[in-house]
Amino acid sequence: MKNLVTQLLKTNPNVGLSIARLTLGLVILPHGAQKLLGLFGGYGYSGTMDFLTTQMGLPSIVAFSVIMIEFFGSISLVLGFFSRFWTIALVGMFAGIIITTQLEHGFFMNWFGNQAGEGYEYSLLVIGLALSVAVNGSGKWSIDGLISKQ
Repeated sequence: MKNLVTQLLKTNPNVGLSIARLTLGLVILPHGAQKLLGLFGGYGYSGTMDFLTTQMGLPSIVAFSVIMIEFFGSISLVLGFFSRFWTIALVGMFAGIIITTQLEHGFFMNWFGNQAGEGYEYSLLVIGLALSVAVNGSGKWSIDGLISKQ
């Protein structure tokens, strides 16, 4: 078990990885805050759970996971704490979003409101950033880096 945790925390002390990790965390954080806290015009926890389970038809555990991954995962990414775990969770979540809701709408986002839904270009960017952090670690200036040095 200790070896697994050591591997999760091991990181390449690269500034570029820190930029990718921070960008990903800072972009996802407001979405998580909408879903959990109701900030930025969001529904909050109860409203989001209701929407995801009733209108989207997701199982409760999946809806709960989406909220937790977006909020706590993004904070952990900003801090650089267990970044590999959280980025793999984001990859799974966004792959699910593409498959269940975006694929039918094509590649492009719905910039002008003339599509029935959003395309998957944003989700692909998230997946790409997440995979770069998952493969290489949190980068420089991370809690993972501090822990792995000890």
